[in-house]
Amino acid sequence: MKLDPRSSADRTSVHRRAFVWASGIALVMAALRRADAQTTEPAGTIEEIKGEGFAEARSARRTLERNSPVFVADLIGTGAASRLLIHLGEQTRVRLGEQARIIIDRYLIDAGGEFRLEAGAMHFDRPSGKPSPIRIRSPYGLIAVRGTRFFAGPSAGVFGVFVERGSVSVTAAEREVVLLMGQGTDIPQPGDKPMTARRWRDMRIREAMESVF
Repeated sequence: MKLDPRSSADRTSVHRRAFVWASGIALVMAALRRADAQTTEPAGTIEEIKGEGFAEARSARRTLERNSPVFVADLIGTGAASRLLIHLGEQTRVRLGEQARIIIDRYLIDAGGEFRLEAGAMHFDRPSGKPSPIRIRSPYGLIAVRGTRFFAGPSAGVFGVFVERGSVSVTAAEREVVLLMGQGTDIPQPGDKPMTARRWRDMRIREAMESVF
């Protein structure tokens, strides 16, 4: 019996296409597994909550309660008249005021992290002597955390940053301002330069803290 060479070539072509298809599916599945791993990398837990709190990841929203876990890549938000305290790693805490939105882009214990403050006010607090770098981006500029305790968010009609302890640098529109303990800066609009560091009045400090505590 004589074999048809065209039939053999057809079978080889089918096998090749099947192999390519299977390889493509394997690559897609591996990419999905990597994406899942990124979105489920733990960052911390909710320590306190008042009112409404939620987290969003890959278009899925979940309600936050006390002791709820939060993950890298989460967008964490609060509702009206709400407050939320996130415990990150061992000793770092981030408070959010009402209608705040923050994204955890990256966070590793003792290796620093990156966050995006998209709306509302936040309060950052960690013990002294923690050298791990933290960067917080917002529509108004970049905050590089050199210190340990500061406020950032709406204040007195502008975006303000105030340092309670330690220091931070605020960079926007190609200008950097370094804030020391008791100093603050204002950025009136996105795209504006940060104003010269100066001491805030007690009333403004109190109002800023009341917006997150």
